[in-house]
Formats: sequence, structure tokens, C-alpha cells
Amino acid sequence: MGKIMEKRRHFLKTTFGFITGIGLLFSPFLQAVRIVYGKTKKIILPKDIDRDSLRHKNPASLDTRNLEPTPLKEFQIMGDSSYGVNLNTWRLEIAGRVRRPMKLSYAQISNLPSFERNVLLICPGFFANHGRWKGISIVPLIEQAQMEKDVTHVTFTASYDVGDNEESFPITDVLSDRVFLAYGVNGQALPVKHGFPLRVVAEGYYGSVWVKYVTRVTLDLQ
Repeated sequence: MGKIMEKRRHFLKTTFGFITGIGLLFSPFLQAVRIVYGKTKKIILPKDIDRDSLRHKNPASLDTRNLEPTPLKEFQIMGDSSYGVNLNTWRLEIAGRVRRPMKLSYAQISNLPSFERNVLLICPGFFANHGRWKGISIVPLIEQAQMEKDVTHVTFTASYDVGDNEESFPITDVLSDRVFLAYGVNGQALPVKHGFPLRVVAEGYYGSVWVKYVTRVTLDLQ
């Protein structure tokens, strides 16, 4: 395990061209967070379950490993569904309790190491979308920005063009990649009505806090 983590640290240094300044991110503490999260007991859902029956369930209690992704054409939406973005000027800002605030273009975001994960979005009482979300971990961005050691939460803020919409998550959920940023779903670019260019994906959280049209990530204390 030590060799694997050392390779990842070297990769991040090479990718971003700076010397790691935060031992917290790749410490035994982070490994403990991932282990505890992985051992959380959940209800394993059968493959053929009626998706509508999940509308009143708590996503934190469900194991969706057997579920197929919901076809994108069947995805239902909540909140704002239109946002005109100019990718030439659009930037994702990393701010708050960091030593090196920064802004990244969509091209820079797209070139970062990515991953795909099946995560269930439940809008209580209305719908359940099980998507295969493609996006980026916040961890390397935090490391590049050199997070202060006393940070407890990460706040994601939507573009002001769609109103005052932001949500905060514990830093542990961000470091474990339980909360990440997606720019694709089900093998396609994220549709505008679902949050393009970036939206929060928060495993185990209700969809009401999956902020769409994210333009700012703030590390702070709460």
C-alpha cells in the first residue's frame, strides 16, 4: 500500500508541478476515512427493483452495486435547468482557506485525471436517477491550492446567473471522494439541464444538495 500511495504522490507532483505541502491528504487519517466509509452497512438492492420505489428511500442506506444506470433520456431534473455558459471565459475558482487560490478553465478541468462511478440521485418523493457519473476528485485541486490544516468543510457554489445556490460538505467526504465534481454522465457530456459544465455528485446525499453549474469551491471552517 505504501508503494502505491507513493506512486500517486509522485504522479500528482508531476501533474501539477509543485511540492506537496499537506501531509493530511495522503496520511493514515485519509486511509482510515476510506476504510470506515467502505465498511458502512447498506441495503443491497436487487438488479430488477422498480426505480420509482426508491423515491422515498435514504440514499445513504442503499447499496446500488447491482443497479443498471438509468437511461439518460429518462433522467428527471430538479431546480434550474438552463444556464448559458461561455467556456472561453468560464472558470472554476478554488478559494477560502488555501495558500494558493486558483482558477481553472474547462479545458484544464477536462485534462485532469478522471474517473467514473455509479451514484444514485434521489429527489425525495419525486424521482430516483442512477447515473454513471464521470468527473474529477477534489483532492488534487486541494493539494495544488495548499489547503490550510484547520479546514472542516468544503462549500460548492453555483453560478450567480442561476441564483444563490451553495452547499457545504464535511472535508472527510471530499477527501474520500464521496463528493466530487462531474462533467459527464452515462458516457456523454453532462447536459445543460443536468448541470453542465460542472455539478456536484454526492454519494449518500439527497439530490437537493447536488449543486449544479458549480463555479466556486471554497475551503472553510464551520
